[in-house]
Amino acid sequence: MSNYPMVKTIGVVCKHDNPEAYKAAGELVAWLKGRGVESLLDGEAAESLGMPGTPIEEIPSRADVVVVLGGDGTLLSVARLIGGLGKPIVGVNLGTLGFITAVPLNHLYNTMETVLTGQYFVQERMMLSVAIKRGDEVIGQYGVLNDLVINKGALARIIDLETYIDDTYLTTFKADGLIIYTPTGSTGYSLSAGGPIVHPILSCLGITPICPHTLTNRPLILPDTAVLEVVLKSENEDVYLTLDGQVGVTLKHRDIVEAKKAEHSMYFIMCPQYDYYQMLRTKLKWGER
Repeated sequence: MSNYPMVKTIGVVCKHDNPEAYKAAGELVAWLKGRGVESLLDGEAAESLGMPGTPIEEIPSRADVVVVLGGDGTLLSVARLIGGLGKPIVGVNLGTLGFITAVPLNHLYNTMETVLTGQYFVQERMMLSVAIKRGDEVIGQYGVLNDLVINKGALARIIDLETYIDDTYLTTFKADGLIIYTPTGSTGYSLSAGGPIVHPILSCLGITPICPHTLTNRPLILPDTAVLEVVLKSENEDVYLTLDGQVGVTLKHRDIVEAKKAEHSMYFIMCPQYDYYQMLRTKLKWGER
């Protein structure tokens, strides 16, 4: 535990159209009011509950802490809104798996007690800065908490992805696609594709090919100083870049996707009972027969 500045305003964001999340949000807002703490409830949840609301886009800049009630997808969307503001997140798991939303609902209030007393525990998570280059132009820039995925469309053939690390040629992956991920994202798509689990407080980048044509193409872990560039060499194929599973961009022949460590991090407030290894055992059902 560490001492942090007193929290005066707390943002509350819910998974949309989720009655359990709305109910939990209403109860949390009432609990905070009873302790003299201002809350900013996202507009859609507020409308459903008949309460005053705040546009979700305004919450990160106005709140000291943001509570997210939902699953990992909801949290990833909030992380994009927070960007480089440095506002810590309490991710409350109302989903089915929830590696990033690590606070169980039954531990919400003892976690919030630590927040209000300034004795909360924060975990810093590395983010990626991603740029898409087309010719001499940068056509898109994004912050990524989990991963970016370059993959082919349903009817496309294997694609060729020429990959460089710090301007040094690595290889040309002939595969269904490529996953570039943070330690936080190591338990996402990369894990399903055979990538390793990386402790979330580490600072590094990972590459996992998706169904590579060359079976010796294996996952690779890189230092956080590495700058990755992936050049799409395939022509006349449907190829897409997906960022954190939520933002999609169509790529063209010779587009370059650059990924490197972002200048800012994301900060998560963990519950006092947080145990990363217990979470792995529980969520991945290790030790069960």
